[in-house]
Amino acid sequence: MPKIASISTYNPPYALEQSNIEQLTKELFQDKIAQLDRLLKVFENGDIDTRYFCVPLEWHQKEHSFEERNDLYIELATKYSVEVIQACLSNTSFLKGTLKPEEIDAIIFVSSTGISTPSIDARVMNHLPFSDRTKRIPIWGLGCAGGAAGVSRAFDYCKAHPKAKVLVVCVELCSLTFQPNDYSKSNLIGASLFADGAACVLVCGEEVLLETNKRVPSIINTASKWMPDSENVMGWDIKNNGLHVVFSKSIPSIISSWLGPFIHEFMEEQRISVDLLKNFVAHPGGKKVLQAYEETLQLEENQTAISRDVLKKHGNMSSPTVLYVLEQFMLKDHKMDELGLLIALGPGFCGEAVLLNWSD
Repeated sequence: MPKIASISTYNPPYALEQSNIEQLTKELFQDKIAQLDRLLKVFENGDIDTRYFCVPLEWHQKEHSFEERNDLYIELATKYSVEVIQACLSNTSFLKGTLKPEEIDAIIFVSSTGISTPSIDARVMNHLPFSDRTKRIPIWGLGCAGGAAGVSRAFDYCKAHPKAKVLVVCVELCSLTFQPNDYSKSNLIGASLFADGAACVLVCGEEVLLETNKRVPSIINTASKWMPDSENVMGWDIKNNGLHVVFSKSIPSIISSWLGPFIHEFMEEQRISVDLLKNFVAHPGGKKVLQAYEETLQLEENQTAISRDVLKKHGNMSSPTVLYVLEQFMLKDHKMDELGLLIALGPGFCGEAVLLNWSD
């Protein structure tokens, strides 16, 4: 089975308190949104304390064009990708030795918060000595599902190429998409929730001889699920001044009714009982999303504790967030053959699930 041999995350430079972000949002939206004080409760009720941004808070007090935002996205997404790749390939928490970029066979780059052609992975290859024969697989538009989808596609690649080493790089700069002149409830919720971050995982085919310092998860199998006619559940409206967030208030109820059957069907296909899952690596889309996970899959709060902690300390960073959760699980010690499920949901409306087994 392919395995996840290493992982690293990267926090952008500006750590911001939730209360300070709430205050700026109040100043920007004052007299623009009816019952604003009541709606601002989403900041206090979201169980988020801090978030990391790629720009200082005062950056949002001025107008910025789509071009300016996107140019900054390209610059910083490239920079953060380089940082997190280097950390992943030299992470002694997992790897006994450092890997060189030229040893990597493929890069899967995942993002949804900016536009770049050539894609960011090509720009990264000008900064790190990857082979010029490296396969490049950029993925755009999967939003919060992107981290899990990237790992799933790396699994597919390594099944076809069992000697391959694949990097999955997720970078999202959600703060650059904030629209100070969008007075919709979706934009307000996004302002209370979204943050910036980057993550990188190394997935190796089963014929790769690579020593690790601790037990790491192998990937048993993956599953994807899509909901017809659900384009308006979540995503972006792309307008002249940039990306405008779309959120449906029905997301928690959709998860409650849709996620459970998907996961149970997947586990039945693998002939594994859901009760045997020890580690639940859930993308913390928000407080209500985690509650919906618990209700539909009959989980205890302690099973989503790591996801809640990541949400509290980082907010929702879209695609990398589930990999921040995975990193915390991988840093723990695990018994032989402990099972886990990595899962994330995103625009489409869609879900990605990855069945894990901590084995030697």
